[in-house]
Amino acid sequence: MIKLMREGAHKYPWLLKSLMGILAIAFVITMGWWGFGEQQTDAVASVGNLNVTRDEYRRAYENTYRFYKEKVQGDFKEEALKQFVVDGLVENKLWILAAKEMGLTVTADELRDDIVQRDDFRRNGKFDPELYRRVLAANRLTPSLFESLHANELLGDKARTVVRDSVALAPAEIVEAQALMARLTPAGSKSGNSANERILQDVLLQKQQRALAAYKESMRATVPIQIHKELL
Repeated sequence: MIKLMREGAHKYPWLLKSLMGILAIAFVITMGWWGFGEQQTDAVASVGNLNVTRDEYRRAYENTYRFYKEKVQGDFKEEALKQFVVDGLVENKLWILAAKEMGLTVTADELRDDIVQRDDFRRNGKFDPELYRRVLAANRLTPSLFESLHANELLGDKARTVVRDSVALAPAEIVEAQALMARLTPAGSKSGNSANERILQDVLLQKQQRALAAYKESMRATVPIQIHKELL
């Protein structure tokens, strides 16, 4: 079931990531474009000095449940879905903390530029504010809430990009990849160069994914995380 959920997350990344984002009281980004985030008090989980409130969890759970029912199809066990949702919220908080440690920020212009360029909110090649509001309303999101969630998403993505861009293939790894290319590419093949480039990119991507996982686990080992399962 968890594998099915993760496959769905890869298939529809922007919406699910936004739904799983959290507005943190201790780390609020107020943009003043279409609105400001909502403040919550009670917490179902804490990640360092950031909280996951009960309302934030409930909203993420309901949207994620509906998302998978509509897009993925299949039966979901409630406990597994709860765990999937809270794990995603905790991971988001970890990357927000990582971004904070790196000194990263998201400006109002960056948030606006990203949103207006999304095809989901464009009509006839232009950003359509009315379409924007309708799409969000269909997903039980207000513009102010979505902008706050999306700002946190972009902030976490910045931290991931820093970690990802710090990874490069070592000479020995390039040699190993080239040997793999030689075995897989037929002699005289016209697609040899493009195939070779794909293999190199795949090897690099795998190394980057390992680096992201290792960084996340190092954060988990050092950041206090507490989950109140009785509130889920």
